Parts: sequence; structure tokens; C-alpha cells
Amino acid sequence: MTTTLDTLPSQYTQLEMIKLEREVMIFLQSYAKNRYSKYVIAPHIAAMSLKMNHLYEAMGFKNRVQMGKYMKCHFPELAHLKPVDKLWKKFIYDSINRVAPFCFSCKDNSNCFACELAG
Repeated sequence: MTTTLDTLPSQYTQLEMIKLEREVMIFLQSYAKNRYSKYVIAPHIAAMSLKMNHLYEAMGFKNRVQMGKYMKCHFPELAHLKPVDKLWKKFIYDSINRVAPFCFSCKDNSNCFACELAG
């Protein structure tokens, strides 16, 4: 796992961040299309999901459309389950009944689909 533990939000301890990354990885792996998606892509997405900003930005994509195509390629069943108007990071963390680390300090949570932290 590749989590940068020196820039953690105050809501999570280092151990909690490691556990959270693992939970996301295992969740994604359960929907992986093949071994590459399971053992390379899922761990990478899990690590990137702990970073600030939107997941597509952390992954280096220009927009959410690119992120959606990427996810559909590697996790087609999961992409089919995701509501169109829900952001990927929000969808993944909702699926494991957790809140993404940087959602607590996000300036865009009022635009996030059904964000519990908004309002």
C-alpha cells in the first residue's frame, strides 16, 4: 500500500488510514475484471482515494468522464451499480459505510450527492 501517512487529516489516525485503504482495496478487488485490475489497479485507486481533492484528480484524469471510462474498463460490474449522479469516491466510501478522509475538509461537499457532511 502506498499511503502517505505524513499528511493525514486529523479525523483519522495512521492505523485507521491504513485500515481504510485496505477496506477500499478489498472492496474494489471484489469487482475487478481481471488479475491486473485486482492486484495493480485496485490497490492504486485505494491509495489515491485517501488523497485530498476528487478521486479523478488524484488519479491524474482531466475529468470525471475519463475516470468513469477507466472504472468501467477495470470494474465493469461496479460501474454499472454506481448511480450516474454520484461521484466515484463518494460511491466507493458509501459502499463500505465510511466517509472518505478528506471529505471532512472538502470545499465542494455541498455538490456531492447526498453528502452527510453538507449542511
